[in-house]
Amino acid sequence: MKLKKVTALTLAAAMTFSLAGCGSSDSTSTDAPATENAAEETSQTEEAEDSAEAQAVQPGGVTYASINLGEDYTDLTTTIKFIHHKTDREEDGTIADLISRFNEAYPNITVETEGITDYQEDALLRLSTGDWGDIMFIPAIDKAELSTYFIPYGTTEEMEQYINFPKNWELDGMCYGIGYMGNAQGLLYNTKVFVDAGITELPSTPDELIAALQAIKDNTDAIPLYTNYAAGWTMGGQWDAFLGGITTGDETWLNQKFVHTAEPFKDNGDGTGAYALYKILYDAVAQGLIEDDYTTTDWEGCKAMINNGEIGCMVLGSWAIAQMKAAGDNPDDIGYMPFPITVNGKQYATAGPDYCYGINANSSEDNQTASMVFVKWMVEESGWCDFEGGYPISKTADTSFVFDGVEIVENAAALSGEEDLLNEMNAESELNFNAGGDAKVQAIVEAAATGSQSFDDIMEDWTLKWNDAQEACGIEVLY
Repeated sequence: MKLKKVTALTLAAAMTFSLAGCGSSDSTSTDAPATENAAEETSQTEEAEDSAEAQAVQPGGVTYASINLGEDYTDLTTTIKFIHHKTDREEDGTIADLISRFNEAYPNITVETEGITDYQEDALLRLSTGDWGDIMFIPAIDKAELSTYFIPYGTTEEMEQYINFPKNWELDGMCYGIGYMGNAQGLLYNTKVFVDAGITELPSTPDELIAALQAIKDNTDAIPLYTNYAAGWTMGGQWDAFLGGITTGDETWLNQKFVHTAEPFKDNGDGTGAYALYKILYDAVAQGLIEDDYTTTDWEGCKAMINNGEIGCMVLGSWAIAQMKAAGDNPDDIGYMPFPITVNGKQYATAGPDYCYGINANSSEDNQTASMVFVKWMVEESGWCDFEGGYPISKTADTSFVFDGVEIVENAAALSGEEDLLNEMNAESELNFNAGGDAKVQAIVEAAATGSQSFDDIMEDWTLKWNDAQEACGIEVLY
């Protein structure tokens, strides 16, 4: 594979995160009617239920699919409010510019916006009062509560024709949330540094990545791998994100098999799995392929450093592309590549939505319609997702995001009744995978830098903690 640049357009979004909620729906069966009257009553009941469902699906007769942008509701006059976490885009005028463009097609829909710094907490508080406006980025609520607060865009099956990740906020077959951008997991890198180092093909295995880092050290003045150790969240929050489909090729591993596996951190011997993932970091540190003093890394400072060619690569989600592009005069030198693990000859990348638009169930019919129009325009016409360097949400809008030769996968949800097992294992083992487990990944850096513990010893410690947690939580070991 020739060295390729992954283009993404400017400044970034919030860090990729996943919101988990569990809900249940009861199913009932109806005996066959014994009489003709009963059959007629049943038919009338079913028609009423179908009508009620249609009203729930189509508030005011409108769904995402039913709207023809630029043609429908151009004379609708109302004011809607949109609250969000993108304070940077509120301040730099980006959102105002987007609304101005929206008003070229919909001049009578006034869109008021509010950027909130402490969004997650504030949004939950406002949600409980109902006093927040018409559109918000859905905070961390239980999926069972979706229909209480929001209206659906349509059925999940229908929405799959238009957007990626329609099941992220799904309840009873209905789609309640649409991402404003998507996040993929890979490596952020400086393309010029790679070329100057003599790297002609992107690494696709751990060994190839270490060799590439060594070439950067030998042939350039750049830091091969910038750990961002001091920031904390850039450790566990980023490295843990590669667990699952990326490192195993198995979409069910992370949320269904992990908790039931006896030795999830063993060496598979083929450069795959959790062992290979974290060993990349250990080897890079042990071989001096990182910054001189990992304790003094600077998150804000690293943005300009990679833009200027002072850093070769960093482990960050695709949400970071735009921030790095905007941090200096060399945006075209910022690239994004799949994580270098190959499973049976194939590389994988996981992707999912960032925050998702939700429309207030308590808004007026006109405001719900206007909100539906605005959301669809933002997803399909605004170009905001691509501007942020995001993995595409719309299946029809133009995108600059490219992962050549990589299969995009979504880690499957936990099995019914096992939704809380990983949380229980994380708490009991204190390893906290994808749950703020920064300390364990920082400990890898510390051990590799000081030689205080071998990587195999670290993995043995993790395995012991995992097995003890399985026993304490009463979890059956199946693999």
